[in-house]
Amino acid sequence: MNPQDAPQLRDIHLPPDPAWWPPAPGWWLLAIALIALLAWLVMRARRAWRIRRWRRLLQAELDRAVAEHASRPDPARFAAAVSRLLRRAARRLDARAATLQGAQWLAFLDSRWPGAAPATFSALAGSALVDAPYRPPGDQALHAFDAAALARLAQAWLAGVAPELAHA
Repeated sequence: MNPQDAPQLRDIHLPPDPAWWPPAPGWWLLAIALIALLAWLVMRARRAWRIRRWRRLLQAELDRAVAEHASRPDPARFAAAVSRLLRRAARRLDARAATLQGAQWLAFLDSRWPGAAPATFSALAGSALVDAPYRPPGDQALHAFDAAALARLAQAWLAGVAPELAHA
């Protein structure tokens, strides 16, 4: 090479910078995975919110019935309020629950009992749900059932079925 020609030489031409669009396939896969993860998180958060909302609503109604019973003790009215609450929740689980009566109604509540708990509605205070709302006001059988036990039983049942109610 001739030393006089050196100033006339041009520098090496670099290729143009790569375009940012369209991204490489790996970025597409990452974007799809992130969107799927975000959708899953939103669905889980929504489900948890619905479960908490149902628990709050059911607990508030049960607390209202307990407070009313504490201020004006009327076993028939309390049993009717708890029965209405349980029936409303049960209708969301199974529409046929609205037609059940007596032992069938208690068996339905027992069958939907969360976890491995014993059949407590049929065995314990749940039997008051069947006949207490229909007894005359002065009947001694009304004062025999334990309203606090019925409230605890209803609260445990409602807390256990709240996840199912959120999907119904």
